[in-house]
Amino acid sequence: MVQEKFITAGGYATRIKCYGFDKQTDDRPVLLLLHGYLESLDVWDDFVPSLAGVRVITMDIPGHGISEIRGDIHTMEEMAGVVAGVADHTGVEKFWLAGHSMGGYVAAEFLARFPERLGGIIMFHSTPNPDSDAKKEQRSREIELVRAGKKDLLAATVEKGFAADNRRRFDDVIEDLKEQVVLTEDEGVIVLLRGMMQRRDHNETFRQSPVPQLFIMGNKDEYIPLEVSTALREEHPQAGFVYLPGSGHMGFVEEPDSSTDAILSFIGLP
Repeated sequence: MVQEKFITAGGYATRIKCYGFDKQTDDRPVLLLLHGYLESLDVWDDFVPSLAGVRVITMDIPGHGISEIRGDIHTMEEMAGVVAGVADHTGVEKFWLAGHSMGGYVAAEFLARFPERLGGIIMFHSTPNPDSDAKKEQRSREIELVRAGKKDLLAATVEKGFAADNRRRFDDVIEDLKEQVVLTEDEGVIVLLRGMMQRRDHNETFRQSPVPQLFIMGNKDEYIPLEVSTALREEHPQAGFVYLPGSGHMGFVEEPDSSTDAILSFIGLP
């Protein structure tokens, strides 16, 4: 059973979907999935049914999808507070948290602020690194594109998220994601770009945390190249790493079975 609704979480009107919350008593683990930049909770719709044995929550990170936009910036700290509010609303005290790309930045902040609430954290094509100066400049250029009414140029970059040899196979998905970019409100793009630019370095947070950690990376990821994810693995011996050989930045679309296996194994399910 899927329940979709709007709630107030962390002070933001937030759209969520809950899968498997129709029973009053259910001791299955809960997995909360956070989408990436220029996405919404809808990006998980085809993936969630494969996650047998867990209850799942997805949400629109405020600024994307049809959740609320407030002020000039949505910091990762604020968004972590929204995640806590979503968990509170659904009556979940402890859960597993997976963040794709930008969602991983929110998840990293949640790990720093609410570690006692996590059974484990999954960084899905994401890192605990802050933005480099070059990346901040790129995000500033994206803000100017949005302000200039050229959001379609951002939509054109969607296919870069897929491995080059997968793009034709996932052409329909890519077109849907491009449409999502166009539908995302301009201010929503801008406030989250600003939030990502200002996020903290959480490498030490991960190294010092006793919370179980898993990084899922794509061997063909153009946003997090293999040499970067390999270096990250060397810097974080406390974490588990899974590499998807045929994936770019969208492993849950490109290699859903392997992604599912990695997640369920990490949670401790067969």
